[in-house]
Amino acid sequence: MGHSALALNGAPLAAASLAVQPSAQDSGEEQEAAPPAAASPPAPVVAPVPEPEPVPDSLDELIPEAALADPESWAAGGVANPAAVAESLDPLAAAPDPAFEAAFAGLEGTPDSASLPEGEAALADLAIPEPQPLPPDPELEALATIAAPTLAAAPELAETRVSSTLVLALPADPEAFPEKDEFVGRFRDLSTLRELDDGEEATPQVAARARADEELLGDILRTYGYYDGEVVRQLSGGRRAGEAAGEEEAEAASREPSVRFDILPGPRYRFGRIDLGEIPALPEPDASRLIEAFGIKTGDPLYADRIVERELELRVALGESGYPFAKVDEPQLLIDHAREEGDLTLAARPGGKYVFGEVVSNDPRFLSGKHLARIARFDAGDTFQQSFETDLRRAILATGLVSSVTVIPRETRAPTPDQPGEVALDVAMERAPLRTIAGAIGYGTEDGFKLEGRWEHRNLFPPEGALRLRGIVGTREVLGSIGVRRNNFLGRDQVLTVDLFASDITTQAVDSRGGGVRATFEKISNILFQKEVSWQIGGEVIYTDERNRNIRTAPGFEVPRQAYLIGGLFGSITLDESDDLLDPSEGWRATLFLAPEVSHQGGAESFYLRAQGDASYYQSLGDLVLAGRVRAATIQGAGIDVIAPSRRLYGGGGASVRGYGFQGVGPRDTLGNPTGGASLVEFSAEARIPTPLFGGAIEVVPFIDAGSVSRGSTPTFGDIRWGAGIGIRYKTTFGPIRVDVAAPLNPTEFDSPVVVYVSLGQAF
Repeated sequence: MGHSALALNGAPLAAASLAVQPSAQDSGEEQEAAPPAAASPPAPVVAPVPEPEPVPDSLDELIPEAALADPESWAAGGVANPAAVAESLDPLAAAPDPAFEAAFAGLEGTPDSASLPEGEAALADLAIPEPQPLPPDPELEALATIAAPTLAAAPELAETRVSSTLVLALPADPEAFPEKDEFVGRFRDLSTLRELDDGEEATPQVAARARADEELLGDILRTYGYYDGEVVRQLSGGRRAGEAAGEEEAEAASREPSVRFDILPGPRYRFGRIDLGEIPALPEPDASRLIEAFGIKTGDPLYADRIVERELELRVALGESGYPFAKVDEPQLLIDHAREEGDLTLAARPGGKYVFGEVVSNDPRFLSGKHLARIARFDAGDTFQQSFETDLRRAILATGLVSSVTVIPRETRAPTPDQPGEVALDVAMERAPLRTIAGAIGYGTEDGFKLEGRWEHRNLFPPEGALRLRGIVGTREVLGSIGVRRNNFLGRDQVLTVDLFASDITTQAVDSRGGGVRATFEKISNILFQKEVSWQIGGEVIYTDERNRNIRTAPGFEVPRQAYLIGGLFGSITLDESDDLLDPSEGWRATLFLAPEVSHQGGAESFYLRAQGDASYYQSLGDLVLAGRVRAATIQGAGIDVIAPSRRLYGGGGASVRGYGFQGVGPRDTLGNPTGGASLVEFSAEARIPTPLFGGAIEVVPFIDAGSVSRGSTPTFGDIRWGAGIGIRYKTTFGPIRVDVAAPLNPTEFDSPVVVYVSLGQAF
């Protein structure tokens, strides 16, 4: 009706205009014949417009008094004159316009009036057609079917104070943010706000650093797979100031230069499609092993750190599975917010499978390829493993004969569908100085003063044949020796040693002068390659002129010396299931030593067997390590009196019963001089307690030891000596440095009240 009203109101004005102005196409004759226009009628008198009623000052004035007196009756009565109200809505009806009526007076003539068709034509031109319905739009219909997103309620937050200037508000429900503790720990390490000192001078820096920390928190959220997470930053005041109990607290909160971050993790994204390039196309079982080594599967939580970790594991697995030339591109992660998933692409190109071939040396006269292949932990034809290549390089460096070495695989036969290819290992070395002069000077409670010197040529008899000259001058020991040693003899970590020596040794129990020759062939366990089984075999011939050291004798009395010619064989085997050679925390070790010997003294000949067994056990309880050790030894086949004093059994010392001097535990004569025994039993227990000192390098070790030495070949436990104390371990890259302070718990009159021990490595 609104458009129709506009058309009707506009049409009479147009018609009046057309009636007053003659058409430009009429001829002049017609204009002359036209009768003169009648005189204009006099203008009608217009009634004065009534004054409008005054506008009420308030809404209360619009309410009738009847409505106030009886609202229900007033409402039931309704409007008294609806017609009057309706008529008052039309402003044209109340005030007619005479000019308007005069203009339309001519339109009220007969139907055959000449102006009627022109008016109808004008009305027809101004008529608005009725709109037609639009055709359906499929895209709009599909859009209309999309459900409005459901807004999840904000989780309840619990505050975690990181510093005096920084508070994190994280979901209180552990299931809503399982990585909460790791998240806070990582933020502590990286936050710039946390580095600020307390005080008003830090206030201007808070806002700038808060923005940086806000970005950091968002990055960490994405690291844990929360790609829709939100971080809301609030500076000093704000919510905390509004929640303050009083004005003073609110004012203090507004002045405090602190920041609160509300962490809203949102949903945790998961891994979607996993693309590992050419790996799934490899033959079995390699494909399955490598996919399992990568470990990430569709549906796993999307942790960015895990991508880096598993990428490294995949590279290692490829190298360990026979693929020395494998290439792995940088990972690509495509986030799909609609699926709340990330599609991972890690394009891997294995490049063919290979086995080991020969080892080629660039300096065969110094260290030949044959010798290098002997010390390698693989044989020709074995599947290539990157760890064996790395181990060979480390083993060559461990010889001490080279200053640098590189090992590069080189293809010598290409792989085919039926068999793997072959690679040779090209070894490039640079020689190190081969001659060494070394010396040491020191003092110990057990050894006294000692000065030691050594000269060595480490490759005088290639490969790895060393000549060593050694000399010691000290309070209790004078020694000179010449030795030949060949490392990696007939195999990796196998050592052949021959020593010729002469010595004059004085200990608490023995005074011995003599010399001999000793040869050993052993397979050793070392830091580079700790072995589950190691062994030693050898033999020796010794001539010694000795006696028990009798410090306490009658005036003018001297104990006579006795000469012994001793020959024997010896051997030992060690089983090692511990996790570290110098500082074990888990596992156990056991060693058995046997040495059959024959002794000639004063025309008499004696045969006997020396045997000893050691066992130790290690158990970690968190960072705490509990360790225990037992030892038992015996000499079978001969009485104690026919055995040379230096071959008898003694207890006491840093590797025995701490709290007593070296050889200070055991039988004594009537004057208190140690005589040694034919059987021994010891045990030790200690707790290795870590501390935060020096970055965790310091351990405190309380310990207790006990031991007994008997004259007979069977222990009697009749005289057990106890010692206890406390030690410190300072951990280094080559093992712990040990300092132990111990006291005897049931000392004899010959024992010191306190003994200090210093050495490298744990006590056992």
